[in-house]
This record gives sequence, structure tokens and C-alpha cells, in this order.
Amino acid sequence: MKVALIGATGFVGAPLLQELISRGHQVTAIARNIEKIPTDSDLVTPMQADVLNTSQVEEAVAGSDIVVSAYNPGWTNPNIYAEYLEGAQSIQTGVKQAGVKRFIVIGGAGSLEVAPGLQLIDTPDFPEEYKAGAGAARKYQGMIKEEDALHWTYLSPAIEMHPGTSGKRTGTYRTSLDTPVYNEQGRSIIAVEDLSVAVVDEVENPQFAKKRFTVAY
Repeated sequence: MKVALIGATGFVGAPLLQELISRGHQVTAIARNIEKIPTDSDLVTPMQADVLNTSQVEEAVAGSDIVVSAYNPGWTNPNIYAEYLEGAQSIQTGVKQAGVKRFIVIGGAGSLEVAPGLQLIDTPDFPEEYKAGAGAARKYQGMIKEEDALHWTYLSPAIEMHPGTSGKRTGTYRTSLDTPVYNEQGRSIIAVEDLSVAVVDEVENPQFAKKRFTVAY
């Protein structure tokens, strides 16, 4: 398939690009700084674009079968809340204007329900330094539910997904919709490499059209 990957150089985007290549997909790898995009595969076409510029997004994704967004303005960005929402909406609009129907967004875990009526971000132990970004991802998750023109999917990672849980691809994961997947120790964990497996599985065999889902071991 022809896949447009937004955020192709990030913590999520880089392994996701490798997973797409390994399965033979043609990837338009979109980033603000394309110097980090590997050029050792003729399956990859680097494309520079600023996601805050909707017309650049539209041009970059045109002709794709599906767009996958791993956009994140950076956890240390002091303006992450506003910039995340601006970028996410710009991407969504650009995808529509390009006429691409399928759209997968990799969002956050903060909006997962850890108890009836209680989302992870609202629990007392949720780290303060991640609240702004997680809050923006939660707001956007509510907004994309109203999208009728696109066959969208919103993927929330496990509660624990960071360099310490990553580095090894097992090819395994379990899924849920709005509640976390927990292991036998009561933890919700995934490696970014296996999140990438789940994303590409959804690219190839859609199971969650117009739904949110989450993955963990």
C-alpha cells in the first residue's frame, strides 16, 4: 500500500517506518526535519512538511491509500497543548482535502478509562509534566469522534510505553477499546516496536474503523 506517515522521525514514527518497510509498503515519510529519515530503502520517499500548514499536509499525503499520524510537538514543548490541537486538526483537514479516506492517529493513553467514569489523566498519580500533552490528546480524541468523512481510527498506547519498555519486537499484543489492557501483574505495558506491529496490522486488515482501541501485552 501507499502509506503517508506523519512524524516519521519520532519515538513512535521511526520504528513504525521500519515496520512498514519490512512489510513492503511504499511510505511517504513526512517530517519537519527530513535529514533523520533513513534513505537506504527505495520504499521510502522523504517529504518535508510543517503539520501546522494544512496545504503542506494536503500536498504531502496526496495519492496515499492511508495516512498514519504519529504527530507529537514534543513533551518538553511549553506550548504542547495548543500546538498539539492545532497540528492534529490541520492534519485531519489536510487528509480530507487530499481525498484520502483512511486515517490512523496514534494518540495518548490519558483518555483510557481505568475505572467507570474515571480516565487515567484524572487519577491522582498521573505525572504533572505529561498533563498538558495528554489533555490535548484527550480533547482531540473526543473531537475525532465527530469526523464523518474519514474512516478514522484512534490508537491509544499502553499506559507504560517509553524507552525502558521498548527495544525488542515480539510481534504480540492484546487489544481493548476504551479500557487498558493489563498483564498478570496489573500493569499495562507495550514496546514501541509492538505498537508499530499493531498499527501496521490495522493498516493491512482494518478492525477498528471509526473507533478507538488500545494495545498492551
